[in-house]
Amino acid sequence: MIIDTHIHEKKYSSDSFIDLKEAVDTAKLIGLDGICITNHDNNSLKNELGNYTKINGILVIVGAEVLTHQGDILVFGLEDIPKEKISAMELLNLVKKHKGVAIAAHPFRNNNRGLENHLHDVAAILDGVESFNGSTYSYHNLYAYAAATELGLPSLGASDAHVMDKIGKYATRFYDTIRDDKDFIEAIKSKNFHPVMRKDGQFTNFDCKRQL
Repeated sequence: MIIDTHIHEKKYSSDSFIDLKEAVDTAKLIGLDGICITNHDNNSLKNELGNYTKINGILVIVGAEVLTHQGDILVFGLEDIPKEKISAMELLNLVKKHKGVAIAAHPFRNNNRGLENHLHDVAAILDGVESFNGSTYSYHNLYAYAAATELGLPSLGASDAHVMDKIGKYATRFYDTIRDDKDFIEAIKSKNFHPVMRKDGQFTNFDCKRQL
C-alpha cells in the first residue's frame, strides 16, 4: 500500500488550500491507496470523521502535526492534543502512553520547526523520521535521511501538501495490510515500509543511497 502520510486540509489548517474531497479524488487519480490528514495542533477533523474513514475507495487516517518547543512531530493515536506547547519528550511520552506512534516531521527544514539535532535526544522514543518531505529542500531531506540512518530510525516519505499539486510528491510504501488507524499504527511500529517518490506518473522506490 502506498500512503501519503502528511497532508493538511483547509478546514482545520488555516495555511492549507486543500479541500478534503479534492485531496481524496487526487489521491485516487495518482494511484495512492491512502492519505493521512495531519492538521496543525488539533484533532478537529478526528471529531468529525473518527480516527479513520474510507472515501471513494481511499483510506483516510487522521492524525495531527504538533509543534513542540523543539519542533514539529506527527502523531497518530493521540486522542487529546495538548492545549499548550510542551517539549518533544513530553509529547512523545504522551503518545507512548496512549499506544500511538510519533514521527519527526521535516527535521532539518530551515523554518525553525524541525527537531534538527534534538533528534538525537528523542531517538529512543521516536517511531520514525519523515526523511523525504515534499515541501522541503532536497538537501535538507538528505540531512534527515542521514540522521535517521545514523540513529537507526526508519525513514518515511510524505508530501506535507498544503496545495493540491504537492499531493503524493513523496509517499511511503507499506508491506502490511492497512485497513484502519490501528493497522497503520502497527505498520509503523513494524518498520516494514520505505519512502517512495512520484516520477513520470508512477511511484518508484527511493534509492536513498544513490541520492547521497
